[in-house]
Amino acid sequence: MFLVPACDTPVQEQEESGPNQVSEQFIRANQYMQQRQQDHISAFLERVGWSAKVTPSGLWIVVEKAGEGRRIVENSRVSYAFESTLLDGTPCYQSTSEDPKVITIGKGGVESGVEQGLQKLSEGALAIFLIPPHLAHGNFGDREKIPGNSVLIYHVEVIKVD
Repeated sequence: MFLVPACDTPVQEQEESGPNQVSEQFIRANQYMQQRQQDHISAFLERVGWSAKVTPSGLWIVVEKAGEGRRIVENSRVSYAFESTLLDGTPCYQSTSEDPKVITIGKGGVESGVEQGLQKLSEGALAIFLIPPHLAHGNFGDREKIPGNSVLIYHVEVIKVD
């Protein structure tokens, strides 16, 4: 005599994930990460005592000295000195006033957070940008000095605007 056990145990069905559901999950995950990064930046600013303004994109700007020269706009050619660090103070990159970085606004070649921040300044300005990962090097970093998901601090001096 053979006994054949029945396999009628209920199986919990999973809903299939459609493209809209997956997209919504990614959006929620990104919003969560951005909020955590903004909270991290806010706590850092409170710790160091800096007063900053945040843009709608999530860039934080501390203006140390307002510039009195030409305002930076789209297609401006900008020469600036900078020092970039991680939030913990680890140095990343820099340029000096003797050997400044030169970019044309809107043409790329620099983190979008730097471009956005520069467009809030004028020639002669000194400012600090706190740039969340989504406006800098994102999830993967630059594979050299900047790890993935890093907030960057940029100390910037605008030297010349053409």
